[in-house]
Amino acid sequence: MPRIISVVNQKGGVGKTTTAVNMATALAAIGKEVLIIDLDPQGNASTGLGITPDKRIHTSYQVLIGETSLEQAAVQTIIPRLFIAPATIDLSGAEIELVNMDNREFQLKNAVANIPEHFDYVIIDCPPSLGLLTINALTASDSVLIPLQCEFYALEGLSHLLKTIKLLQTKLNPALTVHGVVLTMYDRRNKLTEQIEQDVRSFLGSEVYRTVIPRNVRMSEAPSHGKPALVYDLKCTGSQAYLKLAREVIQRERHFAQQRAA
Repeated sequence: MPRIISVVNQKGGVGKTTTAVNMATALAAIGKEVLIIDLDPQGNASTGLGITPDKRIHTSYQVLIGETSLEQAAVQTIIPRLFIAPATIDLSGAEIELVNMDNREFQLKNAVANIPEHFDYVIIDCPPSLGLLTINALTASDSVLIPLQCEFYALEGLSHLLKTIKLLQTKLNPALTVHGVVLTMYDRRNKLTEQIEQDVRSFLGSEVYRTVIPRNVRMSEAPSHGKPALVYDLKCTGSQAYLKLAREVIQRERHFAQQRAA
């Protein structure tokens, strides 16, 4: 079975989709077979990987309500070994439909259980909320990666998210772990950024990745060209940071594997 990582933050605009897309691209670049599940009705991950609306024939919405399989929904991207189950605005109605379903929190987990074994990783790009879509993602996941913007309210939102994860561990997914927290939109010229980093590292310690993702214009431009930043401009500081993050993710995966084997 592939390792399943949800990229989650209930706050919008923190670099969640950028992190999901570029981390998945970096993993594919080092030879891993990766599937992104776009679980955000805005469909930004799909757009950022060049999947135009006419190519979104089978979608994550249809997967959630049981109309199609993840294998059928998976679309090959321009990146070798990287596939995506795209999203459309239809997904916004899924939360309402899920309410009346039996085992509504387990719809995505059931779908992922039948995923082809050749995939090494499944990366789930979640919407900016803690509703049923995100709960489905967390219930289906082995671990959660949290992008955290270096701004004043970051710790308050993080505290709420961690409480939600603990509740899910108790009620729905005891095996769920926090893979790590990655600091995004990092600006070394801003003293508040350094203070936020100190606070987060003091609060969470080794759960915070060493790699930080800087503010970078080239990363902001990349989605409009339907490309990950790693393809749009490999040499920019943002792309280089995501390559470092992918290496950290792999290192932690080895550590988790050792823990499971012990």
